[in-house]
Amino acid sequence: MAKVLGTLRQHWKKSTFGACLLGWSGQWLYEKHCDNLLRRAACQEAQAFGNQLIPPTVPLKKATVFLNPAACKGKAGNLFEKNAAPILHLSGLDVTVVKTDYEGQAKKLLELMENTDLIIIAGGDGTVQELHANVNLLSLCVQAAFSKIPIGFIPIGKTCTLSHTLYPESTNQVQHITNATLAILKGETVPLDVLQIKGEKERPVFAVSGLRWGSYRDAAAKVSQYWYLGPLKTKAAHLFSTFKEWPQKHQAALKYLGPTERPPEELEETTRPPLYVRLYRRLRSYWSSSKDFSQEVAPEDWEELEVSTIELSIATRNRQLDLKRTEDCMDICIGAENISKGQFVHTGSEKMCDPLMCPEGSQRIQASRCILQLPEGTEGSFGIDNEEYEAMPVEVKLLPRKLQFFCDPKMREQMLQAAVQ
Repeated sequence: MAKVLGTLRQHWKKSTFGACLLGWSGQWLYEKHCDNLLRRAACQEAQAFGNQLIPPTVPLKKATVFLNPAACKGKAGNLFEKNAAPILHLSGLDVTVVKTDYEGQAKKLLELMENTDLIIIAGGDGTVQELHANVNLLSLCVQAAFSKIPIGFIPIGKTCTLSHTLYPESTNQVQHITNATLAILKGETVPLDVLQIKGEKERPVFAVSGLRWGSYRDAAAKVSQYWYLGPLKTKAAHLFSTFKEWPQKHQAALKYLGPTERPPEELEETTRPPLYVRLYRRLRSYWSSSKDFSQEVAPEDWEELEVSTIELSIATRNRQLDLKRTEDCMDICIGAENISKGQFVHTGSEKMCDPLMCPEGSQRIQASRCILQLPEGTEGSFGIDNEEYEAMPVEVKLLPRKLQFFCDPKMREQMLQAAVQ
């Protein structure tokens, strides 16, 4: 024993390095073991769904998974196969996986969505909004034929703003993915708003989070370029952006309409109503349409505002979901015009965690529809659900409660309790 201690003391540098390597290896193996336990527990819970008996005349539920292999730095495919795919297969679903990494998918997607019972999106925020440069998933989902299909979201990408609304927060990636997959099997859904963003000549783009335009978004897009600075890369990207031009102001003209009153929920009928009920409904709709036609349409009361800001954002209220609210609206946040460089760096770092946060001192507007006019020759880009688009004049329209997303039952219960209080 004394000889061993003497050797360790004599070669203390090698001994220290070996001890650190051994400790790190032990911690890594322990974390892998804990992840395997989480996967096993989730698979056992999913097996309970798969063991349920169904009548022979009832077909299996079909689930179409849209997987973005580029998410999470190319690791999305492996993360999905290890953590989510076993749960889906054990649950008894008929699963079809579609990888969104090639051209010419539009026709195939339409065929799949016409024959599916639920849609599952695996990736980050960009996957929810944009499958491919030529295929916009939300533009397919909001169509009348597909808007009733419930959507499940499995957060695999680096940026998953939507998952904070639908699932409990977790620092463990494996637990976060398995919890989201199990929530899809449990069947609880919540209605989410969608933004329709339309340029003058472009096809409309749809978003479930929102639109950003300004200096914070531009600086955040360059953070990855300073990877060599490690944890300081975020502050460095925002600090270096102040060297080029300061103050950074974005000029625009904004027109908007106020919030609209939310109509009552329409309950879905599982059985066909009697003939006399159907006749009554048709006559009632005919009379109401005749009256509406005869009445003069009131002009829309547009508000106009000249904007000079460091950043402007237009966001849905999906992040703070209120299932009992009586008005439908989106939030327009107009940042302060003049701030210090230090405040810009500090606020920009906070926005990396919550891109659509509205900093203190900003002007907040609630609207159901707005038109953003940019000066001619304006350069830069919009960030729409963390995807980059060329900045141009756009009209943004709120589509309230357009899509049904699966969520964790506990989160839905918390939303209902918060609404009551």
